[in-house]
Amino acid sequence: MSLLFRIDKNNKLTKAEQIDFSKEKEIQTLIEKNLDVVFNCKFIAKEFFINSEHTGRIDTLALSEDNDAPVIIEYKKVASYALILQSLSYLSRIKKHKGDVQIAVNNTLGKHININWKDARIICIAPEYQKFDLPAVEEMGANIELWQYKYYATNTLYLEEIFKKTSTLIPIDLDEKGKNPVMVVAGKKATLVKKTASYTFEKHLDHCDENIKEIFQDLQDFILGIDDSVVEIPKKFYVAYKVSQNFVCVETRKNKILLFLKIDPIEAKNVPNGRGRNMSKIGHYGTGDLEITITNTKDFEVSKKYIKRSFENIGG
Repeated sequence: MSLLFRIDKNNKLTKAEQIDFSKEKEIQTLIEKNLDVVFNCKFIAKEFFINSEHTGRIDTLALSEDNDAPVIIEYKKVASYALILQSLSYLSRIKKHKGDVQIAVNNTLGKHININWKDARIICIAPEYQKFDLPAVEEMGANIELWQYKYYATNTLYLEEIFKKTSTLIPIDLDEKGKNPVMVVAGKKATLVKKTASYTFEKHLDHCDENIKEIFQDLQDFILGIDDSVVEIPKKFYVAYKVSQNFVCVETRKNKILLFLKIDPIEAKNVPNGRGRNMSKIGHYGTGDLEITITNTKDFEVSKKYIKRSFENIGG
């Protein structure tokens, strides 16, 4: 536990209230504008996209001031099961497409620089990490740093490095089937989609506005972070999250998200701001008779305790 106090002119201490960034991009923009101060890096690009055969974009691509090594910086506003594996995939990707990175460096800094690929590294920034994150990174062979942040109402940002590993990327032993055991575990945790299915998490984001997309991604991270056993199953009309059975189903609209939870629907009247609805006698996709509507980050914060309760109700 850590506490931060503000000292006034009379030496009186006032406890600083910890708050959240309203959007993930706020912490990203703040760090990018201060890369030299915080991480001794030069900014190269944001939302850096490499090669059309892949999905996803690197939040921040930077270059280390001291040795010209590429630095991948990824941010999360909530704890995320995917943060580290996603970052590692980006590191692998830029090493396969060094020319794209070289062009970006030349365009931004206006000169040719010999990039030091040997010391390429990853910086992950999040308010907290999953319980299995630290043991996992200890077994990995990449240069990776885990930074935890706290944001206070006094307009103060606290950053703490909770893990740092500096070593060159090394091969990981494969199992008897020729598979990487780390990725096998990750695969079980990741989206379960039948080979013949065309439904993906990303497909459910297509029609959403940018604010709802960001909230849904935070929602995904929160739900999958509840327990190692939770898996995500995208369907045609909704995304289901289950252990032995579904405990939350999510539908998306342009400007809102609908949750269907396995909680007594009479609880609808207790959901703040009229966001709850009894669906026991109303047809809907997915399972669960308590509907909660999310239109902003405050609604998302309210929904968290109901999602956890639904998880506990199915014996999670």
